[in-house]
Amino acid sequence: MNKINLLPDPKEVAAIEARKNREKQRQSRFFNVQTRVMGVDVKALDSQVEERKLREATEQSKEAAYATYQKQYDLVAQMLEKEEAERTRRLAKKVQELREQNQQVKNKQEVDFWDPSRQWMEYPAYLRDNESCYGPSSLQYFAREDLEKATCLKMQQEQFRQSLEKQLKERQQVRVDKTYSDLLDDQLRLAMDTRAAQLAKLEESCRVAMMTAMANANKAQAAELARRQRHEQRHEQEANLKEIQKQVTSNLLTENPQASQNSVAPHRVLPHCWKGMTPEQRAAIKKAQEVQHHEKEAQRRAERALNAKRERQTLSLAQAAMKLEEQERELCAEFQRGLGSFNQQLATEQKAQQNYLNSIIYTNQPTAQYHLQFNTSSR
Repeated sequence: MNKINLLPDPKEVAAIEARKNREKQRQSRFFNVQTRVMGVDVKALDSQVEERKLREATEQSKEAAYATYQKQYDLVAQMLEKEEAERTRRLAKKVQELREQNQQVKNKQEVDFWDPSRQWMEYPAYLRDNESCYGPSSLQYFAREDLEKATCLKMQQEQFRQSLEKQLKERQQVRVDKTYSDLLDDQLRLAMDTRAAQLAKLEESCRVAMMTAMANANKAQAAELARRQRHEQRHEQEANLKEIQKQVTSNLLTENPQASQNSVAPHRVLPHCWKGMTPEQRAAIKKAQEVQHHEKEAQRRAERALNAKRERQTLSLAQAAMKLEEQERELCAEFQRGLGSFNQQLATEQKAQQNYLNSIIYTNQPTAQYHLQFNTSSR
């Protein structure tokens, strides 16, 4: 599987570097011998306390501003609720007055189907010839017959006049209601504009107060930071002066060899106070080096003598081996000569024996009849 080299994330690399820097700063504070307090970093704790106080002051100012805004919003909400309730009450009052004036029971034109006396009202007990509730099929009156035409015309004129007066009153009432509603709307709009202007002024004052509080907090923080920096600079200058005085008065810049001696182990030295070896120590080391040089030279001479002896032994062994090889070659040559003469004699004897067998013993050759007789007898 191929490996893919992915580029690291810059944000992650920056975060890691920031953590490393903070850790280095913390270690520099912890391992500083002059300002270190065992187990507690007083400077860091003081800075944390100051930061917490500043954060609490900022939060308190924000909460105060938020509380002011909340009070303003509550006042506006209460005013709007009161205005809405007053408007609803006025509208309900107008509706009730309209019902009392124009929607009386005697003037209603709707039919109540659940009225138990409706049938008696439709058909009264006393009937006359000119009752309008009867039609032509009732034979109470006939077509084109109107006995009370003048009374009916008078009644129609009276109803028309009442209707006109009612419409005029209604139109006048609508105009009055509209004028009153417009006046109320204007007053409400004017009150809302006034309240909005007051709220804007309050908001501006709150914003100015909050900005002033933030500016004061920033000034306090800047003053605290400047004080802390001055304190750190003064502390650093004092530490530098102490370090210079310590270096001048201590054994660090002097050549006192006693400063490097260890009180617990006299044969050891303190590495951070060691000023180098004394002349006696250098002379002893030089003397020891000369002794080691003589011993090394004697060892080398002994090794050379031993190597020469080994070479002579190797040479003598090589010569003896050459002599043995020469003797072995001579013995092999003599053995080859004896073996050749023995093989030649053996070959002469085998040849004489073969001649004897061919000339004396195997003179009579067997015939076919002999073989036939031999096979018959064997069966």
